[in-house]
Amino acid sequence: MGQKVLPIKDSNVLTQVQRCLLEDFKTGRHNYTIFQVGKATLLRVSDILRLKRTDVFDDQGNVRQNMFLHDHKTGKANRLYLKPVTGDLLSYQNWLQQENLVSPWLFPSLQHPDKHITEKQFYKIIARVSALLNLDHIRRKTGAYHVYVQSNYNIGLVMHLLKHSSEAMTLAYLVLDQASTEEMLANIDFG
Repeated sequence: MGQKVLPIKDSNVLTQVQRCLLEDFKTGRHNYTIFQVGKATLLRVSDILRLKRTDVFDDQGNVRQNMFLHDHKTGKANRLYLKPVTGDLLSYQNWLQQENLVSPWLFPSLQHPDKHITEKQFYKIIARVSALLNLDHIRRKTGAYHVYVQSNYNIGLVMHLLKHSSEAMTLAYLVLDQASTEEMLANIDFG
């Protein structure tokens, strides 16, 4: 039986993960940007890694406000808002130029720039971060959970972003444990 994947709910732990991705690897900007794009768009890793530069950047090298794609797993159309990661993407673009990495892929393999990084490669990076920080969960659920909390528990928004067909599916995906439920209830004025 596989391990239960949980979102990173603690903002301090999230900051540690981001710092580790950015600072503890030779290709930190690459790894960090994949994580940030995933967290902001709630895309599956498989969809993130298949992005092309032209999906994200216009002809002048500016980050597009929106990106359009079809979810690889479900085939559903997806319009993604990129403004939350514009700064990260521009920093990443500068890093690519400094590293002289030319590829049609947004996240090219560093050994084979004509191909994108594979899911297996990225999951090895995430496993290393997890080991370095003694964590057992770093996934797309983190972004979904933070959207849920910071949008004042707007389940409809999270459901829409994840392209789920029911609130029950989204609530199960968020893995709301007793501590999370109690924290939310503590902030409600019951009069």
